[in-house]
Amino acid sequence: MDRTTRTDDDVLRLLDGLFAEDTAKWQGFYDDRARPVPFFVPKPDENLAGYLDDGLLPTGGRALDLGCGPGRNALFLAGRGFEVDAVDLSPGALAWARERAGEAGLPGIRFLQGDAFTMDLATYDLIYDSGCFHHLPPHRRVTYLAFLARHLAPGAHFALTCFAAGPGGMGSELPDPAFYRDRSLHGGLAYTAEALRTVFADLTEIALRRMRNETPDSPHFGEAFLWTGLFRRPLENSVGRFGSPC
Repeated sequence: MDRTTRTDDDVLRLLDGLFAEDTAKWQGFYDDRARPVPFFVPKPDENLAGYLDDGLLPTGGRALDLGCGPGRNALFLAGRGFEVDAVDLSPGALAWARERAGEAGLPGIRFLQGDAFTMDLATYDLIYDSGCFHHLPPHRRVTYLAFLARHLAPGAHFALTCFAAGPGGMGSELPDPAFYRDRSLHGGLAYTAEALRTVFADLTEIALRRMRNETPDSPHFGEAFLWTGLFRRPLENSVGRFGSPC
């Protein structure tokens, strides 16, 4: 008999246990590099490239690639002058990413294996998440927002791609309680634009749109079943989770 749950962290871990199979699948996900997985391509997201080309992000600074996979966006950011930390749960993903970084002549990227939410990480000018957020169970949105509050510098940027609900989208549109009933994330959670604005209400929205489809010969990755979003943390004199009252 286990009756030791007494803290907020205990509750979170208890709920995490319902989704252990969803977490475990990432351990071997990247072992077969020939699998026809869209994001295995060695190309950066089209929205990330566009943010830099359009001047929506400053060039350089310290960046975190959250759930970096084979490192395609980490390599792109390093090539554009950022000092990059790249984190993933999967050892196979990081082995592949390190190989790609070596081939590209970008040895300075710091690849870290494990749960980013429990790591002792820096404060960043940019946190980029391409496909991690939609694989979190609903209760971990609280952890995610706390993570951003700790590691996103005042005035810094946060950007993500995630599954889009609605026509042409991908991911499960079940209500949050259904995931706990089923003990499954059903491949990932789909979000509406309104839901993303609610979750990240304490950040300033800069851009929020569906990702553009990119052709196979494009230098960028793009699939229209994803949302792309760019937000900025307010300065410290703002009111909300990411700042203190004036």
